[in-house]
Amino acid sequence: MTVDIIVGGQFGSEGKGKMLSYLCKKDMYDVVVRCGGPNSGHTITINNEQIVLKQIPVGVVNKNIKLFLSAGCLIDPDILFDEINMFGLNPDRLGIDNNAVIINTDYKDKEINLIKKIGSTGSGTGIAVANRVLRNSDVVLAKDIPELKEYLVCTSDKVMDNIFHGKRVAIEGTQGFGLSLYHSPYYPYVTSRDTTASGFLSEVGISPFLVSNIIMIIRTFPIRVAGNSGPLPKEISWEIIQKESGYPCKLQEFTSVTKKLRRVARFDSEIVKRTISVNRPTKIALMGIDYIDYNSKDVKDFNHLTKKSRDFVYKIEQILYQKIDYIGTGIMDSCIVER
Repeated sequence: MTVDIIVGGQFGSEGKGKMLSYLCKKDMYDVVVRCGGPNSGHTITINNEQIVLKQIPVGVVNKNIKLFLSAGCLIDPDILFDEINMFGLNPDRLGIDNNAVIINTDYKDKEINLIKKIGSTGSGTGIAVANRVLRNSDVVLAKDIPELKEYLVCTSDKVMDNIFHGKRVAIEGTQGFGLSLYHSPYYPYVTSRDTTASGFLSEVGISPFLVSNIIMIIRTFPIRVAGNSGPLPKEISWEIIQKESGYPCKLQEFTSVTKKLRRVARFDSEIVKRTISVNRPTKIALMGIDYIDYNSKDVKDFNHLTKKSRDFVYKIEQILYQKIDYIGTGIMDSCIVER
């Protein structure tokens, strides 16, 4: 029995999609369940092209994997159907929980003030969560949308049935622990939901006794979204990273959902240690070692990383008292070192 949960260890955009895509392409899972809403984009690589998914699980990279959206999902129908059509998904491949909440245009309009106030993506996800909690009369569930009828399932039952039959399941968490509504030290500069392994389990509706691994993804240089998105300890510029790493071209990253320039900082152990304390990961993936040394870019063997890169990995292991199991060396999901 395998049930793995993917969690972010900092402020999101750590490379959760990349890591899970890599594992899915290695046939590690039979089922992938996504949590959260379209305020979080996960990037995959197909035919050397990067694609950002806001609704569909990353497991779509492997045609043999069954895909599910959890009861805790928030769904923007336009985005969902665009992604369904992009991959030609049918109900035999994709299941959507009856109780997932639908985001409408009004929800997005109500989040305009949050964009400047706390760096919200303005996707309507937060208002959808709030209205669900308040049991407002305007809340629409997936089961109320005729166009979704053929995809509707009880995700909890489907996942449990797959587990009973020995299938391997991955739960695709979203965002990062530093954005948790409950556990982040940076409230109110957080997201609208919990972002812990236990929170994702709750969204899917399965027992913690079934979990095999919690895989935590972290970055060498953590990021936050642009604007007034909250504290980012040890914040620096992209120019500094470019200079120190020896990158031959301009370094910049933009958020996958809003396309805004990300803020960036040096590695800060405090939020990662807090993530470890709450989530107890069994495996850790460190992304962006090429930002430490460009000469390690796209390397796929630990011994072929530069000394500067290896020393950084050893330093992080000493700080966290835990092994780094995977190392990301480039933007493609094939650029992963396993240890």
